[in-house]
Amino acid sequence: MQNREEPLWQALATTDLADGLETALQQGEGENCEFRSSFGEDALRTLCAFANTRGGVLWIGVRDDGSISGVTLGKETLRDWANQIRQALGVNARLEPLQIGDKTIVRIAVAESQAKPIRFKGRSWQRVGSTDQQASDEDETRWVLERIGQTWDALPDLRVHWNDLSSEQIALFRRRCNLQGRRLIPESEDDATVLGKLGLITPDGQITRAAVLLFGREPQRFYLNAFVKIGRFRAPTHIVDDREIRGTLFEQVEGTMQYFRDRMETRYEFTGEPAREVVWEYPLDALREAVVNAICHRDYLDSAHIQIRWYDDRIVFWNPGKLPPALTVETLLRDHPSLPRNRLIAEAFYYIGWIERWGTGIQRMREACLSTGLPEPIFSDHLGIWTTFRKDILTEEYLKSLGLSERQIQAVAHVRQRGSIMNSEYQRIFGVGKATATRELRELVLRGVFATEGRSKRHIRYILAKCSPNEPNVSQM
Repeated sequence: MQNREEPLWQALATTDLADGLETALQQGEGENCEFRSSFGEDALRTLCAFANTRGGVLWIGVRDDGSISGVTLGKETLRDWANQIRQALGVNARLEPLQIGDKTIVRIAVAESQAKPIRFKGRSWQRVGSTDQQASDEDETRWVLERIGQTWDALPDLRVHWNDLSSEQIALFRRRCNLQGRRLIPESEDDATVLGKLGLITPDGQITRAAVLLFGREPQRFYLNAFVKIGRFRAPTHIVDDREIRGTLFEQVEGTMQYFRDRMETRYEFTGEPAREVVWEYPLDALREAVVNAICHRDYLDSAHIQIRWYDDRIVFWNPGKLPPALTVETLLRDHPSLPRNRLIAEAFYYIGWIERWGTGIQRMREACLSTGLPEPIFSDHLGIWTTFRKDILTEEYLKSLGLSERQIQAVAHVRQRGSIMNSEYQRIFGVGKATATRELRELVLRGVFATEGRSKRHIRYILAKCSPNEPNVSQM
């Protein structure tokens, strides 16, 4: 029963703290949660990492294994800790004690700082998973650019001179812009005027990094890893063909797509019209969207290059860098705003019609795959951005690996040919009773092979699910 002398707000706060601790103990340490037995330099380092990442909560008096060790608090302990945090890191923290039985723990919460990089003893740290890792110079540069509202590609490159740019590439861009109609460029304007109006040359005449990547004669002379490497794999360690595609960003898009067109299998479908329709092994529109996204939105501060691994059953794109802080893989799959990492490059791609400004690229990739009967692409954010296009995974070998019976595998073949199957059809085709048909169809749904459609039990149809839960783990490649 609540103590009559205890303020109501304090009782509620204590309850919230206890609930927060219970959740933290269940989920364990992670990007925004850490346990420490005591307050000291390790705690300050973790708070520094939280402030440089997405904020977090540090529980003092809790061991790594989640057991409660407790801490001893004096009259001024919390005030002293708050002062140490402010003096060491320059951030404000919220400290709250919580009594668990006869032991006291302290919750210390810090928000993501708007003044990154935050440093502790001269070093900046960031939170990666459940560990504190020292930030690189590139990480600190990203934070500074974010803070001042600037993008990497808009910075001038003092090494570059006008003769390092290609007038032919600028002329091609001019024609593409005028053909698309999104940004008309008068023929009377010289190249310097055009690039100046596009923000690709600074007001004092310096050439930006975006201009080098878009129109440079040899962009890789200045940015060594700004290229695409694509390889044809028969197995994870068996490469039968590889190519490095260099040049301007526009040339990299076109060169990569030409590589696919030259090597990809096709088939023909008769649609009733005089001409036959060419069906590519993977939808070219989806692959082009992935190539453009990777080249346009990659993190050019990262020292790696874009990699495309083409296996017999899938194509995997790996793009250096992380998603912008406001985006996650989950939000990518929903309606989301366009948040270009490289603003000037994105604008150039938009003007020639290669990207939109509505954040719809992911949805277009998904729709292109589904319209050709392929599974939706898989997106992952782990040491870079992964996009995986898959062929049909419902092979007989794969279905057997799920423990399905021959009858169930035949049912999958039936649905692939006819589009759906009903319980009554399953009974009739395979000569089984209703209970058996219901059980085996339900198992196909639980395995992620079938999905259901229909408003009532009598009219339920079983169709192929859009994707399977047992996807390849691209982060292990």
